Amino acid sequence: MSWDAYVDDHLMCAFPTGNTLTSAAIIGLDGSVWAASSKFPEIKTDEVTAIVNAFNSDGGELAQRGLFIGGAKYLVVQGEQGVVIRGKKGAGGVTIKKTNLCMVFGIYDEPVTGGECNSVVEKLGDYLVDQGY
Repeated sequence: MSWDAYVDDHLMCAFPTGNTLTSAAIIGLDGSVWAASSKFPEIKTDEVTAIVNAFNSDGGELAQRGLFIGGAKYLVVQGEQGVVIRGKKGAGGVTIKKTNLCMVFGIYDEPVTGGECNSVVEKLGDYLVDQGY
């Protein structure tokens, strides 16, 4: 299966409510974009570096400074140190799941909930970890 198919078939799939994520991507820990939906923001190298550094530390600096994706600022609201970062921006937000080699991003807006986004992103991330990615 191609990386695009993981984004299209697993991240951008419709929830039982019929809604979908706004955008999604799989990005290597080196900053290379493996696959992204058409509306995923153009993430900058320094933004990826800050996210990777947050996963490799206690995440305090990212929480203080804010999480940036494509220039948009998200408030870091919760997560699991070294594994998941969750951010909020207005009525939407982002979930980022780290695997051994990449990060799975899901960005959502209402009516999608944070819980729905967390579920789909983290399930795919767990699957990739199980597959050695």
